[in-house]
Amino acid sequence: MGEGKRIPVWILALFVFICTSSFQLLNASDDAIFYESFDESFEDRWIVSQKEEYNGVWKHAKSEGHDDYGLLVSEKARKYAIVKELDAPVILKDESVVLQFETRLQEGLECGGAYLKYLRPQEAGWKSKEFNNESPYSIMFGPDKCGATNKVHFIFKHKNPKSGDYVEHHLKFPPSVPSDKLTHVYTAILKPNNEVQILVDGEEKKKANLLSSEDFEPALIPPKTIPDPEDKKPEDWDERAKIPDPAATKPEDWDEDAPLEIVDEEAKKPEGWLDDEPEEIDDPDATKPEDWDDEEDGEWEVPKIDNPKCEAAPGCGEWKKPLKKNPAYKGKWHAPLIDNPDYKGIWKPKEIPNPDYFELKKPNFEPIAAIGIEIWTMQDGILFDNILIAKDDKVAASYRETTWKPKFTIEKEKQKEEEKLETGSAGLEGYKKKVFDILYQITDIPFLSAYKPKIVDVIEKGEKQPNLTIGILVAIVVGFLSIFFRIIFGGKKKPVRAEKKNTDSTETPAKKGGENKENKQEETSGAAPRRRTRREN
Repeated sequence: MGEGKRIPVWILALFVFICTSSFQLLNASDDAIFYESFDESFEDRWIVSQKEEYNGVWKHAKSEGHDDYGLLVSEKARKYAIVKELDAPVILKDESVVLQFETRLQEGLECGGAYLKYLRPQEAGWKSKEFNNESPYSIMFGPDKCGATNKVHFIFKHKNPKSGDYVEHHLKFPPSVPSDKLTHVYTAILKPNNEVQILVDGEEKKKANLLSSEDFEPALIPPKTIPDPEDKKPEDWDERAKIPDPAATKPEDWDEDAPLEIVDEEAKKPEGWLDDEPEEIDDPDATKPEDWDDEEDGEWEVPKIDNPKCEAAPGCGEWKKPLKKNPAYKGKWHAPLIDNPDYKGIWKPKEIPNPDYFELKKPNFEPIAAIGIEIWTMQDGILFDNILIAKDDKVAASYRETTWKPKFTIEKEKQKEEEKLETGSAGLEGYKKKVFDILYQITDIPFLSAYKPKIVDVIEKGEKQPNLTIGILVAIVVGFLSIFFRIIFGGKKKPVRAEKKNTDSTETPAKKGGENKENKQEETSGAAPRRRTRREN
């Protein structure tokens, strides 16, 4: 029994995903604070901003190659804003909180964001239908890429207990955005010990401390002291660590006027130097253009070309002795440096207590009352899916395993197969090119010259019609062999007829034609042909 056709791995993965998606996360969903799968239309649950500048159209659409739906950015170069109010605010205190969502950049991402904003309660001064860039958030998280920017943002806004202002604190050295068009899942885990972990596709890419000045900018906790803004540097403060030696004097033999280079008096003119030949000459082939107008274009000058006589010679024109480095050159004299006896170091203002300093044991996050997507992007095809808020990273891991991983596996396997096809196609095209190059070279063999036009015509057809390539190659090989055997073993010979040669030195065109016929008969008779000059037409 013959071996069956192998089913691609990505198709098997798709089958497994369809089977598992019907009962995904039955147990884990009970532990989720919020979960949006977008299996159903979003229109009755999410609120699209009615602000005029946010004219991008959101769509409920399938992810390419899947039956799984998501929230799609459908148009290029638009601003988008949409928000989902939570049933109850999420408190970011005393317990772990996990923020997770999937996004797929189906058309890539050259300039735009694909991040989420976790918004404060509306008492902070915003409305869902007026959601925009100014709407107050607690955390902003997700990919952003444009120009030099390529990062997975993690920004939190925190109220300064001294000033009462809300300040943005940005994660330093965030991970970069994956550059492919596959589905990726982004996870931020906030822990009670002030630690935040950033995961991409379940792999930790960054770990930071919310209170550390090394991890966030500006630092959440201000420094205890600051430079005194009223402190001034004393006039006699000397910051020079080294100074010129005041006791040093310039040596008597130090010549500051000596040039850097001098003429090499020992140099000799190379043999064969053409003193009387210019390096450039008038182009002998140049002619004045017929449409040249001296009044409008000016006097026509013959263009110059390199003098061909100079190519074989060491040089042309007047020979001059070259320059060489001057051994007596020392340059301008400077006194050597010595330690400055009055050096006091680099001056800094004195430190004073920071009036804005405060202490915190942990951030005082505002509650999350809604989830919003507010972006301005140059690309379409951005798909958001499986937005999750949970209290346990194990719950988030189970969602990744059942919602993201099957899709990613399908896309990854399909990508590999497409790359193999592209590589194989490129390899086949390269092989075919080499074969046809060889065939064209074969047509230049002298004994095939009489058949060259027909052979070239067949080869060109093979190049233009790939479906005929194999048949044409076979025909060419058979033709080559036939010609080769005919030359080696000879064809059917005609009887030789002896003709009297005309020794008259004066030949008429008729006689020349007779001589050509005689030569042809001699060649077919097997005798060594006479060498003839090629007749010009």
